[in-house]
Amino acid sequence: MAGGGRQRLGIIFGGRSGEHEVSVVSAQHVIAAADKERFDVVPIGIARSGAWLTPEETEAALARDAASYQKTLDAADASRQGLLARPQALEALARVDVVFPVLHGPYGEDGTLQGLLELAGVPYVGAGVAASAIGLDKALMNAVFAQAGLPLPEHRVVLGWRWEAEQDAITRELESAIPYPWFVKPANGGSSVGVSKVRSREDLSEAVQLALRYDRKLVVEQGIKGREVECAVLGNDEPQTSPLGEIVYQREFYDYEAKYLDPNRQLIAPAHVPAETVARIQAMAVQAYRAIDCAGMARVDFFLLPDGSVCLDEINTIPGFTPISMFPRLWQLAGLTYSQLISRLVDLALERHEEKRRRA
Repeated sequence: MAGGGRQRLGIIFGGRSGEHEVSVVSAQHVIAAADKERFDVVPIGIARSGAWLTPEETEAALARDAASYQKTLDAADASRQGLLARPQALEALARVDVVFPVLHGPYGEDGTLQGLLELAGVPYVGAGVAASAIGLDKALMNAVFAQAGLPLPEHRVVLGWRWEAEQDAITRELESAIPYPWFVKPANGGSSVGVSKVRSREDLSEAVQLALRYDRKLVVEQGIKGREVECAVLGNDEPQTSPLGEIVYQREFYDYEAKYLDPNRQLIAPAHVPAETVARIQAMAVQAYRAIDCAGMARVDFFLLPDGSVCLDEINTIPGFTPISMFPRLWQLAGLTYSQLISRLVDLALERHEEKRRRA
C-alpha cells in the first residue's frame, strides 16, 4: 500500500500495436479520473518497440506535449527490442498493488501482458490470459461463439502461407461460400486497423496484402447491412449489462478514420431500440462474455438487421476508455461515473485475484 493506505494502481499503456495513440489517450483519462483518495497512480508507458519506461520517465513524458512524449519513447527504443530492452522499468511491477492495462490490440489485449502479470503474481483489471487471447483473435473468437450457438456473419479463415500458394483456389472457395461484399480483417487486431471492404474479386488481393501486414491469419467476413449497436458488460461470475449504444457514421464502414478522426461520427446512448430487442441483445452479450470466460469488463458489438434479427460482431476485452468512449458512457447511463467505474474494475480485479489465490 502507498502512503496513507492508498492502493498503488499501475496504469500500463502505449505498446507495440497500431492502436498505440488510442491507448495513450485512454490512459491519460484513467490517470486523471482515478480516485485520488483511494489510489496512488503509477503510470508505466511502453514504447512502440516494446521497451518499457519507468514510472518516473512516464510521468515526465506525459507532463510535456505529445511530441516530447514520443521523443522519450523513441529514446527508450534501444537496439534490443521488447520487454528486456530496459528491465529496470519492470521493477515498477513489484511496487504496485494492482494493474489496470489500458492497451489495445496485440501485445497488450491478447493475453501476453496478462500472462506476464500472472507470472508476477500481480492482480490486474480485465480478462485473463485465455479470454484475452480468444477475444482478440477473430478466428478463435468466431469458433467459440459458433460453438455457443451465437449468430455470426458468414466467414472463412485464410492463412497467409496458403494465400501465397493458392490464391486462385482460395478466391473461388470464398466466392462459392460468401456473397459480396466482404470485409477482410487481420485475425488479431483492433480499431479496424488493416481492415478493407471488398466489393469484387478485383479488390481482394490488395485487401489481403494489407491485412497480412498485421497478421499471418485473416478473417474474410460477409458484409452485413444493419445498425451497429454495442453493449457494455461488467463483472466476474455474475456479469451485468449496460443500456445499449449505437454508432452512426457516414463513411462506408466503421474504419479507423470513422472511429477516431471523423467529426460526423455519432455515439447515440441510449440507442433507440425496442425493449424486447434490448433484452435479447443484453442476454447475447452475457452469453458471449461467458463463452470466452471473460472477467472484469468487455464491450460486445452487434449488428441489428432491418428484420429485427441480431448478429454478433465481436467482443472487446479492453474497450476504449476515454470519457466519450462507448464503454464508460454506457455505464454512466447506468449510474456509474467514470471514476466509480475505474474503482469498480479494480474491485473486480482484486476479487478475482483473491479467489485464485485461495484455490491455489
